[in-house]
Amino acid sequence: MTFRNFPTPIILAHRGDLAHAPENTLPAFQQAIQKGADGVELDAKLTADGRIIVMHDATVNRTTNGKGRVASMKFDAIRQLDAGSWFSEEFRGTKVPLLEEVFETVGRDKLINIELTNYNTPLNGLALKVCELVKKHNNQEQIIFSSFLRYNLGIVAQALPEVSRGLLTRLGIWSRAFEFTFGLYNALHPHISITSKEKILRVHRLGRRVHTWTVNTAEEALKLQEWGVDGMFTDDPQVILKALGRGG
Repeated sequence: MTFRNFPTPIILAHRGDLAHAPENTLPAFQQAIQKGADGVELDAKLTADGRIIVMHDATVNRTTNGKGRVASMKFDAIRQLDAGSWFSEEFRGTKVPLLEEVFETVGRDKLINIELTNYNTPLNGLALKVCELVKKHNNQEQIIFSSFLRYNLGIVAQALPEVSRGLLTRLGIWSRAFEFTFGLYNALHPHISITSKEKILRVHRLGRRVHTWTVNTAEEALKLQEWGVDGMFTDDPQVILKALGRGG
């Protein structure tokens, strides 16, 4: 599946429907799908006991009522935390999900971009563990992997060569990105501030895709569509889909 069953550009909800629900939670992913997003983007991390959870930060401090480093906490302790009330009372009691729970919630007919976020612990085995989980669920066709670390994408390329892989880039490192071994990835995921029509054309000439983050206004979406971008990550999928004539 990956991209062939979706319009261009694909619209991926960044950490779910982040503008209207607590990020990286099942309600955020459910709302994004209900609003018509082509898929969701999420952040994968390993707990101290090797469970794959969905959380962006290295600590639980910002998005739960607890404190501590994810890498130092066992899953059962993290599971007891409230990951919703910081956003609003409506989501009080929302739990930090396992990656496999997101698979079940999203279903198989939508895309799931998994960012491998072991930036502080690059040798902890996260990439391989996530690949093993994807193999277990046999949902390779709906998965996109992304990371700022080439190392992670290299592991994925060996373990799941058929799965799409995107190198995240920001600030001014496009030129550096082009020096990387392209076999490790088949897409670039640049920040919107360094995306341009010329750069998109350059990547396309090399037979790779461009998925830009984070696109949150109608003006940005229309400009990127005109430039021929292949995908957009957004905090508010409803706004972007409406701008592109795909939503109410």
